[in-house]
Amino acid sequence: MTIGPCSGDLPGTLGEAMPFLCEGAAVTLAAAGGGSLLAVAIALPVGLAAVSGRRAVRAAARAYLEFFRGTSVLVQLFWIYYAMPLLTGYQLEKTFAGVLALGLNLGAYGSEVVRGALRSVPRGQWEAAVALNLSPYRRMRHVILPQAFVAMIPPMNNLLIELLKATSLLSVITVADLTYQGRLLVNSGSDQAAVFALLLVVYFLFAYAITLAMRAVERRAGRLVGRGGPPRRRPPPLPAPPSTAGEA
Repeated sequence: MTIGPCSGDLPGTLGEAMPFLCEGAAVTLAAAGGGSLLAVAIALPVGLAAVSGRRAVRAAARAYLEFFRGTSVLVQLFWIYYAMPLLTGYQLEKTFAGVLALGLNLGAYGSEVVRGALRSVPRGQWEAAVALNLSPYRRMRHVILPQAFVAMIPPMNNLLIELLKATSLLSVITVADLTYQGRLLVNSGSDQAAVFALLLVVYFLFAYAITLAMRAVERRAGRLVGRGGPPRRRPPPLPAPPSTAGEA
C-alpha cells in the first residue's frame, strides 16, 4: 500500500495533521499565486510610470507606492474585507479580498524594484537606443527592459517569498489556509509543537521552491543578455602515454 504525504495513514501526529495541512497548503498556494500575479501586473506599469517623463504620471505612481508601502497590509486586508462593503454595499469573497490586499501591497514594493532596475541600466544604453532612432516603445521593449529584468529578479524573489509568508494573515478573516488549519488542529488538541514544526517545514519548502525557480529564471535571463559568462569549456584531454610496443 502506497502512503502519500497527505494520507491519514501516516503514523502519529502526521496522520492526524497532514490531511488538514494539505488542504490548507492548497489554499495558501492559490492565494500566493493569485497575489503574485496581481503584484507583478501592478508593479511593472507603476514602475514604468515612476520613470516617466511626465510629472503627473510620476506623481500618481508615487502616491500609490507611498500609500500602500506606508500602511500595514493587515489594516489594508481589514479595510478591503470589512470596511469597503459598508461603503459600496458589495461584500468580496474572502479569498479574493485576501489576494487583492496582498497584490496591492506587494505590488507597491515591486514597483520600486522595477523603478530601481530601470535606473540601474547604464545611461549609455538609453542614449544608444535614442541614437538608433528607436521609438520609446521599442527602446523600452528591446533595449532597456531586457537588461533591467535581470536586475529585478533577486529582489523580486524576496518579495514573492514575503508574499507567501504574508498569506498567513488571511487566517484572520477565516480563510482556511495553512496557518488557519494549523490553528484548528492545535485548538482541537493536537500536539502543538509538532503542528507548528510541520508548518515551518511546509512554508520553508514552498519558499525554497520559489528560490530555485527564480534562480533558474535569473540564469536564463542573464544568458539572453550576455551576462551569463562564457560557456564552460571542457579541459583538453590528457596526452596518451607513450607506446611500449616493441620494447623488450
